[in-house]
Amino acid sequence: MKTLKNVACGKTVSVVKLHGDGAVRRRIMDMGLTKGTELYVRKVAPLGDPIEIKVRGYELSIRKSDAEMIEVE
Repeated sequence: MKTLKNVACGKTVSVVKLHGDGAVRRRIMDMGLTKGTELYVRKVAPLGDPIEIKVRGYELSIRKSDAEMIEVE
């Protein structure tokens, strides 16, 4: 299983599945990260947290712990 946390900077991936439960999963979905959405990893902070991605035409920064819940291909 490959997660968003493991994607290198400059790569484009597609969301396969969201893991997690309840409010956390709902918050991720509310940000536009749903199954089939393409994500472009713009930057990763020096210590790996946060990760800046481009999704649906806007830029978004997410925590490393949230990125672990997003399975990509």
